[in-house]
Amino acid sequence: MAYDLDEQEKLDALRAWWDRYGTLVAVLVFVIVAAIVGWRGWQWYQGHKATQAMGYFEALQSAAAQEGDEAMARIQAASTTLRDSFPASGYTSRGVLVAAAALAEQGNLDAAREQLQWLARHDEDPALAALARLRLAGVLLEQGQYDQALAQVEKAPASFEALYADRRGDILYAQGKIEEARAAWQQALEAFGSDPTAQIVQLKIDAIAGA
Repeated sequence: MAYDLDEQEKLDALRAWWDRYGTLVAVLVFVIVAAIVGWRGWQWYQGHKATQAMGYFEALQSAAAQEGDEAMARIQAASTTLRDSFPASGYTSRGVLVAAAALAEQGNLDAAREQLQWLARHDEDPALAALARLRLAGVLLEQGQYDQALAQVEKAPASFEALYADRRGDILYAQGKIEEARAAWQQALEAFGSDPTAQIVQLKIDAIAGA
């Protein structure tokens, strides 16, 4: 096919441009396509992991609604898998809280304590870590490990000030430190303000006064 002079010049210019930049263009196209494919692959992988984590969480919840050694074993197995394989998943922190509550209710305080210790150390959400320490202090109180329990609630985040003070009062009272317990409960009472929970704290203070 014959080209006129103008078309031939355009073709020659295009060939010259391709000879100069063709490799670079091909590399850029490859990089862009690879990035798109990689991003979609990463999104699929993350979605797949989230689905797996949700499955283990649901299994844990189901086991927590049951009683007996077999149910407790399933709770611990599901929690271990969540912690080992999906430590950054939101399902994991929620699952650990469910596991700890179920284990404590069944009287397995050592296992409940281990769950809460893990969450207090590993969770990146300050509120969940604070909740884990609060519950851990309760478990340690039940075990009679008063000093360790107090250590969990020494430094209270602002949103947990009342709850931490109330738990300190419980621990101090168990130690027989009545006046210190009263002071802690008074602090909790003031921090709760108009919250209905304040009535429970007031009952504790009144019980000391009437003892």
